[in-house]
Amino acid sequence: MKPLFAAAAIALLPLAGCTTQDSAPISAINVQSEAETAAITALLDAQDAAWNRGDIDGFMKGYWQSPELRFASGGKVTRGWDETNARYHATYGGPETMGTLLTDEYEIVLLGPDAAVAHGRWKLEGREGTPWGLYTLVLRKMGGEWKIVSDTTTSAD
Repeated sequence: MKPLFAAAAIALLPLAGCTTQDSAPISAINVQSEAETAAITALLDAQDAAWNRGDIDGFMKGYWQSPELRFASGGKVTRGWDETNARYHATYGGPETMGTLLTDEYEIVLLGPDAAVAHGRWKLEGREGTPWGLYTLVLRKMGGEWKIVSDTTTSAD
């Protein structure tokens, strides 16, 4: 029995230090992950607040301002920040027709120090039929800020 116990103790030794392959303590990784997740959640909350003020341009600040931005919805892909911004303006008009945006069920997965995927649910109250659906966002951290580089939004209709 003693050799088996010793083997089990040796197998558990790496867990005692709680390190990853990169030798970073798990506690440090968790703190960083929590901070990054909070930053992404803050970006999404800021988008909701801008939308609910009737500010499409403020809502668009969460997106990467690049011709390479990808937005997919309604079976169509729009490429570019300017084009996506124009699409939002054409589709939703102004504050009186935008409705109130509610998002929830966030699932944020950090893929690395500068890449993440966010899933969630959206609903527009005050629009005919109260449309709702799901979204998947690909985010990159650029210049210290998280930005949406790809948005796939689906409608439950």
